[in-house]
Amino acid sequence: MELKKNIGKRIKEIRKKRGLSQEKLSELVDIEQNTLSYIETGNNFCTAETLEKIITALGIEPKELFDFGHYKDNDTLMAEINWMLKNTPEKIPEVYKIVKAIIN
Repeated sequence: MELKKNIGKRIKEIRKKRGLSQEKLSELVDIEQNTLSYIETGNNFCTAETLEKIITALGIEPKELFDFGHYKDNDTLMAEINWMLKNTPEKIPEVYKIVKAIIN
């Protein structure tokens, strides 16, 4: 069940980054808009053929749909960030500048 939700979330995320509406993507993929909505919410899954059409319409590599790393909880993300910085201390000033720019 979690896989369906995560793939749906990624499709929606990438669709929005590409500036596509559900209506436009469903048109490109040749499915009903409500079908795409069900896919994006994880309430339905599509055939491999439809998934391939979605990947093509979004202009992505298939592996991008399975990149769920940023869906981790904050404690896990913070632990990973700390581990990465601990192992590459020379990057701390760069990371600081990036975080400061994002927050301000």
